[in-house]
Amino acid sequence: MTNIDRRSFLKLMGIAAPAILAPGAASWLHDNLKVVDGSKPNIIVLLFDAMSARNLSLYGYPRLTSPNLARFAERATVYHSHHAAGNYTIPGTASILTGTYPWTHRAVNHSGGVARRLIDNNIFNVLGNEYHRIAFPQNVWANFVTSQFENDLDTLLSPGTFDEFDYLFGNHFRNDSNMAMRSLDDFVFKQNQSPVSLVLGSMYSAFLLREGNLLDQQGYPRGLPQNVNYSLYFRLEKVMAGLQELLSNQPAPYFAYLHLFPPHAPYRPSRKFNRLFVEDGFYPVRKPIHKLSEQIEDDQLDVVRQIYDQYIASLDEELGHFLDAMESAGVFEDSYVVITSDHGEMFERGEKAHSTPLLYESITHIPLLISAPGQKMRRDIYSPTNSVDLLPTFAQWAGKPIPPWVEGKPLPGLSGDEEPERGIYAVEAKLSSAFAPLNTVTVSLQKGNNKLIYYTGYDAEDSFELYDLREDPEELEDLYPSQPVFSKHLKNELLETFFESNKP
Repeated sequence: MTNIDRRSFLKLMGIAAPAILAPGAASWLHDNLKVVDGSKPNIIVLLFDAMSARNLSLYGYPRLTSPNLARFAERATVYHSHHAAGNYTIPGTASILTGTYPWTHRAVNHSGGVARRLIDNNIFNVLGNEYHRIAFPQNVWANFVTSQFENDLDTLLSPGTFDEFDYLFGNHFRNDSNMAMRSLDDFVFKQNQSPVSLVLGSMYSAFLLREGNLLDQQGYPRGLPQNVNYSLYFRLEKVMAGLQELLSNQPAPYFAYLHLFPPHAPYRPSRKFNRLFVEDGFYPVRKPIHKLSEQIEDDQLDVVRQIYDQYIASLDEELGHFLDAMESAGVFEDSYVVITSDHGEMFERGEKAHSTPLLYESITHIPLLISAPGQKMRRDIYSPTNSVDLLPTFAQWAGKPIPPWVEGKPLPGLSGDEEPERGIYAVEAKLSSAFAPLNTVTVSLQKGNNKLIYYTGYDAEDSFELYDLREDPEELEDLYPSQPVFSKHLKNELLETFFESNKP
């Protein structure tokens, strides 16, 4: 596996990046990106962390947050009912990379990881060495999961590769950067918490404060985008330019898993978008505060939602520049380009962001758009799909058999058939042990337009909620008490699957 020194890579990027924008650069890039074996297409996964489909104008959101994503959709297959298997980075990322639900891969806790006995069950291993396999987990927690599979990777980039400011201690321990980041960056020197070492922690905090004050914040009135809780600061435009250069130098065919941190909090839109949507007359639907939420008032949630929407719009503009460069380089002619997320974001029911036991649509409904090689027309798929479906789909594109341990199915419209009544799941279990049966859990089952949510371990008694997503997309009317016969049918299916998967 290749580890690229950050400063050397950025120096290379600084020299080569102007060529991307210069006339005539497209032909050079195209030659570098051509697939050697026409039967093996490149596969590029662009994952935007914490991007909710419910906040994208592409999916009907009233605010114009994603015009460039909508432009990309005109040459892609658009999935309208795609859902995350978990509600935050660790389980969401693990489900994408393993094709299994959290109750199987066991990456369920904060900064957790995939069970060691399952390390070989990942997309990089499935594709094998016929592909050049590269991963860029910009989110440190995504790196915790992705770096578990480094033996099956040809190139693994550090989270701070394209950053303006990178002081991750784990980068200095190449033999086991994962453990170094967990023990040092995520424990001893983690920001926004009391230091484990009073002396070292205080010295490090003072150092970061001094260095941070020297950063050029120009163009970002709320400060540079930051990898939350870690000493990593970046500019959206430079990250996207760095990815252009990265892809231009990959031997074909290649598989690139690019897990970008934005629009994850803290939300830092650029100056152009900093006042967007202010007093625009949009008022979100008011929903009852959930007993398991943070109990935040709606007025406060509205303010945070507005900044989140600004950040998405800011990111969407940079994505547009990136896609234009890809178009000029001819990437779309011989590559699958996948745009998705690991989970959504909540600004309702008293809850902000995604550190929650809740599994409502705002946090589980995520975007999925796929442009197949040479695709020119849009196609829309409305059948429910899940993030566990990506791995078997990628395997089929690469001409590989689908492993027997996979819990997903090939995506309809590209590799598989539409199954409108298929059941898909999401699992939230951060309060449970990863080494025992899950006992404090939220599980959702979506089947067709119906969604059942199961809570266990939070109160003395288990509880359920049932919603008709077609008639009630905002999940306001709980049908569980009023439809006992139908509720029992879905309840039995959910519990049977959960108990079978949750055996010791």
